[in-house]
Amino acid sequence: MKLNFYIYYRVPAQNADRARAAVNALQRELSDNAGVGGRLLRRRDDETTWMEIYENVQDGARFEAELAKLVERHGLAALLVPGSSRKQEVFRAF
Repeated sequence: MKLNFYIYYRVPAQNADRARAAVNALQRELSDNAGVGGRLLRRRDDETTWMEIYENVQDGARFEAELAKLVERHGLAALLVPGSSRKQEVFRAF
């Protein structure tokens, strides 16, 4: 079963450049290590709300483990709005 991951969070403007570089590096490594490419989007009416999208993930457990490792390695939690966190939603096709 293929899964689609949608991960959203808030990044303050002063951290935007560092956060974008961290997410870009994370996504390159995730593509190399897990074979899953991702996209990074910003909300059109609130540039502090970001979303990562990973579609057609074959092995959800492996993907989640690799993603968690890379989020930690790239220090993404420290770049978010204080007191906030990354929220993850996972969907599958009918």
